[in-house]
Amino acid sequence: MESKIKIVLADDDLLFRQGLISILESERHIEILFDAKNGNDLLQKLKDSEEKPYIVITDLKMPELNGVEVTKIINEEYPKIKIIALTSYFSKPFILNMISIGAVAYLAKNSTPKLMIETINEVNKKGFYYDEVVLNYVHESNNNNKKKDKKSNFDSNYFTKRELEVLELICKQYTTKDIADKMFLSPRTVDSHRNNLLLKTDSKNVAGLVIYALKNKLINLEKDIPFT
Repeated sequence: MESKIKIVLADDDLLFRQGLISILESERHIEILFDAKNGNDLLQKLKDSEEKPYIVITDLKMPELNGVEVTKIINEEYPKIKIIALTSYFSKPFILNMISIGAVAYLAKNSTPKLMIETINEVNKKGFYYDEVVLNYVHESNNNNKKKDKKSNFDSNYFTKRELEVLELICKQYTTKDIADKMFLSPRTVDSHRNNLLLKTDSKNVAGLVIYALKNKLINLEKDIPFT
C-alpha cells in the first residue's frame, strides 16, 4: 500500500483553511496531520507532534508570525520539510523572496484545486515544483543581476559530463526513475550524481540546486541533450 503524503496547513482564515482541508482530505493519498492559525501556532504544533509532515502549505500573510518568517525557521530547524507558499500576492518580488528562503513551490490562493493537488504531487515526487511563470521570473532576475556569485568561478572540470546531464533533467523536473530510464542508469547511480551536485553547489535541497543551475547558466531548459 502506497504511503500517504503527510501535510500540514497554516492559514489565519478559518473558512479558507477548512475548505482547503476538505479538498485535500478527498484525496486518498493525502493525509492532513494538523492545521494551524498562524506561524507561532504552526511551530508549536510541529514541536509537539511526534509525526512530522513532508509538506507544509503556509499562507504568507498571517498575524503574530507570518509565512515568510516561519518558512525561514522551518527551513533551518526542519530541513526535510518542504514548504509550499500560499498567498494572494502572486508577484515577482514575493515569489523570488520565498524561493530564496527555501520555498519549493508557490501557489496563488485563487488556484484551482486541480493545480494544488498537482503541485503537492510534484513536490512529493521531485522535492520542488516551479511552473513556467516562476521559472521565467528566476531567469529574468538572474539576467538583471550583474553581480557574479563567487561559486560561479569554477573551471570546466568542476562538474562531470554525467553530473551536468543529470542536473539538466532535474531542472526539467524529471523524477529519479525518469532520469534513470532516460540515461540507462540505476536509480542509485542517479541519486549519487544528485548528491554530488548538492555537495559541489553547496545546495541544501533540489530546489536550491535548480536555482543554482539557472543562476549560473549551467543548463538550457529549451533544448534536449543527447545521452551517451
